[in-house]
Amino acid sequence: MSEREVDQQLVVRAQRGDRQAFGLLVTKYQRRLARLLSRLIRDPVEVEDVAQEIFIKAYRSLPNFRGDSAFYTWLYRIGINTAKNHLVSSRRRAQASAAFTVEDAENFEEAEQLRDTATPEGELMSKEIALTVNRAMEALPQDLRSAVLLREIEGLSYEEIATVMNCPIGTVRSRIFRAREAIAAELKPLLNTDENRRW
Repeated sequence: MSEREVDQQLVVRAQRGDRQAFGLLVTKYQRRLARLLSRLIRDPVEVEDVAQEIFIKAYRSLPNFRGDSAFYTWLYRIGINTAKNHLVSSRRRAQASAAFTVEDAENFEEAEQLRDTATPEGELMSKEIALTVNRAMEALPQDLRSAVLLREIEGLSYEEIATVMNCPIGTVRSRIFRAREAIAAELKPLLNTDENRRW
């Protein structure tokens, strides 16, 4: 049985009033959702509050979930919208967490320079790269940041991101491309990459 089928069975049980089934969905997705939120909201306490709000909204909206998309795609859409509303209402600009790690930076293709961190110079370079990626992410508009986080950190497909962000797949591709280009532009001087090289 696939993950989506298991989720669908839990959703059906939860829709029939089985709170334990919904609790299993919360347990399954709370860490992934918190990881996503921590990329959009800096304060960990606020991340917890927003995550709780998302699960409450999901529970209340569960009768309307028809299963057209995967449960986690539906949950992430609620999550992104709730996080945006939180940021707008608190009049703060979303900031990427400083918790970007070397592993996050290694997800960028052809970043061979990031893989050898055994030397002090390598560790310093890794920290500098992580800080540069953080700054580049913080400078991105919210829609670009969300799209690239869902793709690079959460591993969602373009189709899933389009569903989460409620936009056409072409828009998703454009946002991810623009986000990657902006991040690459910041990394090129650090990695001594050819000016014309595409990432």
